[in-house]
Amino acid sequence: MHSELEQLLVLQDRQQKIRQIQAEIKTVPLERSHLESQLAASAAGVDALKQKTRHLEVERKKLELDVGTRTESIARLKTQQYQTRKNDEFQAIGHEIERYENEVRKLEDQELELMIEADKMKAEFEAAENTARATKETISRQLIDLESKSKALETQQRELENEREALASKIDADLLDQFERLFNSKGDAAIVAVEHGVCTGCHMKVTTATAAGVKAGKEIVSCEQCGRILYLGA
Repeated sequence: MHSELEQLLVLQDRQQKIRQIQAEIKTVPLERSHLESQLAASAAGVDALKQKTRHLEVERKKLELDVGTRTESIARLKTQQYQTRKNDEFQAIGHEIERYENEVRKLEDQELELMIEADKMKAEFEAAENTARATKETISRQLIDLESKSKALETQQRELENEREALASKIDADLLDQFERLFNSKGDAAIVAVEHGVCTGCHMKVTTATAAGVKAGKEIVSCEQCGRILYLGA
């Protein structure tokens, strides 16, 4: 194999690895955003349950106050009833007392329903808090791991780029330029093997002269179809 071709293959390997690492680095912000969204959703769920629990408590206290107000009214009316000497007034007050007592029973039923609902909501809230706490711990660890991964990838990229620069400095400028243009335009590889007379880049059969030139290994040979630089494969 042509000596510069061997160097180009090593260079291509480094550039492919750099490209892979760059692709991984691009996913890091997306992964971080996804984890942060999960964290925010978990916290929002807990907050929503907390607000519902508070709302139920406010409603229960309101009913409690309403019951208290009517109970006081009943006590006051009973006092008036005992004090009156008029039968029709006694009966009217009695009807009023009965009305308030019916309202109290309804309010107490509503209060009981709210208390049952509040107990259920409290259990849900506590379970959600425990889940959110576990989720926060898990995601916090994942975010730390992600940050470590990001730094490791950046370090690998710098090392590969330094290695790539050292390799590139030893290759003929025109040949390097040809390689770079091919590498950037083809998106996969600038140098590919010829196997059984076929270019593995475009999967087209090369000419006999091209195949012979590749086999001889004395010069840089390119595929007539796709322009990729060729080397002899298995």
